[in-house]
Amino acid sequence: MDVSVSESQLRLILNRLDMVRLELLRLRAMLLPEEELSEEERRELEEARREIAEGFSVSLEDLIKEIG
Repeated sequence: MDVSVSESQLRLILNRLDMVRLELLRLRAMLLPEEELSEEERRELEEARREIAEGFSVSLEDLIKEIG
């Protein structure tokens, strides 16, 4: 079964897909309000980012063993 789509139809579909994606992002932003980080949370986040950049990590298996 072959389906043939013209270039203009494909462009129209891709444009509509982009519009749907933008609408989803807009709705998500409305429904999930952004919270401000406290100074402590901001420091912890920066520390975690540094650790990731330096290659520190925990394997999933080790985490499962530790948590039980």
